Amino acid sequence: MFRLILCLAALTVALAYKNPHYAAGRTTMVHLFEWKWDDIAAECERFLGPRGFGGIQVSPVSENLVLWDFQRPWWERYQPISYRLITRSGNEQQFASMVRRCNNVGVRIYVDAVINHMTGTWRENTGTGGSTANYGQWHYPSVPYGRDDFNYPECVISGSDYFCCADRVRNCQLNGLKDLYQGSEYVRTQIVNFMNHLISLGVAGFRIDAAKHMWPGDLRVIYDRLHNLNTAHGFPSGARPYIYQEVIDLGGEAISRNEYTPLAAVTEFKYGMELSRAFNGNNLLRWFYNWGTAWGLLASGDALNFIDNHDNQRGHGAGGDVLTYKQPKQYKGAIAFMLAHPHGWPQLMSSFAFTNTEAGPPMDSNGNTISPSINSDSSCGNGWVCEHRWRQIFSMVAFRNRVGNTALTNWWDNNSNQISFCRGNQGFVAFNNDYWDLNQTLQTCLPAGSYCDVISGWKSGNSCTGKRITVGSDGRANIVLGANEYDMVLAIHTGTESRL
Repeated sequence: MFRLILCLAALTVALAYKNPHYAAGRTTMVHLFEWKWDDIAAECERFLGPRGFGGIQVSPVSENLVLWDFQRPWWERYQPISYRLITRSGNEQQFASMVRRCNNVGVRIYVDAVINHMTGTWRENTGTGGSTANYGQWHYPSVPYGRDDFNYPECVISGSDYFCCADRVRNCQLNGLKDLYQGSEYVRTQIVNFMNHLISLGVAGFRIDAAKHMWPGDLRVIYDRLHNLNTAHGFPSGARPYIYQEVIDLGGEAISRNEYTPLAAVTEFKYGMELSRAFNGNNLLRWFYNWGTAWGLLASGDALNFIDNHDNQRGHGAGGDVLTYKQPKQYKGAIAFMLAHPHGWPQLMSSFAFTNTEAGPPMDSNGNTISPSINSDSSCGNGWVCEHRWRQIFSMVAFRNRVGNTALTNWWDNNSNQISFCRGNQGFVAFNNDYWDLNQTLQTCLPAGSYCDVISGWKSGNSCTGKRITVGSDGRANIVLGANEYDMVLAIHTGTESRL
């Protein structure tokens, strides 16, 4: 009986960190990669809040080393030199204001927490807030950290270590970054204080960068010392932070993601890789009738799913053939499937344009990040892609919000790359990734009526700017998706019913 009680207690603790605490009726997070805090606050108020987005992952908030030698690459944000809240996204006051403004419109903030390491050893030695370090002495005075706070003896992870040597993956340096010793009570205290300060400012949770490179037992101690979420920001009493851990596990390695799911949620890299393969035409959509754990994916409640993220869209971190904004038709198809399917919690990527995979965000000659401009058609300019503002994507966020927890039913396929399914009696979606047209009478599961397709247009008053779908009394409708249409998706839901 005592063992059973302990097991139930551990399960309760793990579940506590797997709830993103979105405002009611919201389901989806977007990563506003490298956005400034003031710009995020404005985007919450003018777009993300009104469009029903649930949350935002922001780039690392702790002071990082400025790397002019590399023309300020995106990855300098992952070179912390202190835990002061000052980066090229803004200072602590701007961050706190952004969190407050976003929470006020129902959009939660999740911080990309870099707690595995500090900087590497570089010629340059000034942080975004003016801090310096003594690399030879492993001394970071603005924390402060010294030699005893890092793993010793010094070693660097090699590629073969991932397949044989879990201790080296967790104790040695990742890409030469100074590897913190999380088994130290002092180091744990510095990390916990940093994260608790962010919780006090109103954040809803954390992405744990490089979680695979830290021991699960050390992470459990850190997580359990975190404060409950701040009720002054609208969170319920006793709410624990949502934690999703970066653990790249495609199989065959010494470290398994299953070691981390008892702690909190885990980033599901297989999700985007498999969907990218299919929507790129390298697998059949019909095989996705049992999409989920049957494909080797994490359990739904354990998974933070995405098609691309800031690493793999650049070929890093289980990169390769993942779809990105650069293949818009296929990418929007994969995103639509993710948002229409009930498995896991989805995360969207919102990028800046790049050709050089090392390049940082759009910036001026002084290294200051240039804000996204908003065009008359609601798209972004100044070098920002803003996929979250693409109609086909934000409309599917609304679709997911509408269908809620309803079951996936009435799967149909043509034995190839045309599929459709219902979400309860709330929504219907169809895909055509074949070289020939889809023209079928299909079960939509919706009440009889006329509905606006949210992919080709939107509902405007009582009319549709795109396709109109007429559903009969039996729930069936004629669905047409041409192979050469701009998009390969059609989606309707009960919030898009219109009058003829």
